[in-house]
Amino acid sequence: MIIKILGSGCKKCMTLADNAKVAAAAAGKQAEIVKITDFAEIAAYGVMSTPGLVVDEKLVSAKVLTAEEIARLI
Repeated sequence: MIIKILGSGCKKCMTLADNAKVAAAAAGKQAEIVKITDFAEIAAYGVMSTPGLVVDEKLVSAKVLTAEEIARLI
């Protein structure tokens, strides 16, 4: 599983990345966390405000989610 965090690297983006790691571990899933900071690539996912969360190339959120919320999505 590949989880992408779309954003500039701000505090919200870092929180989302940390929550994604916790969620993947709690779900027992092997996940690679990739941070995307290129705004052209972020816009290609249709995200106009960051952070965004992409799981296996599917945009699942454009806001900070808790680890529990992410676990339900993966």
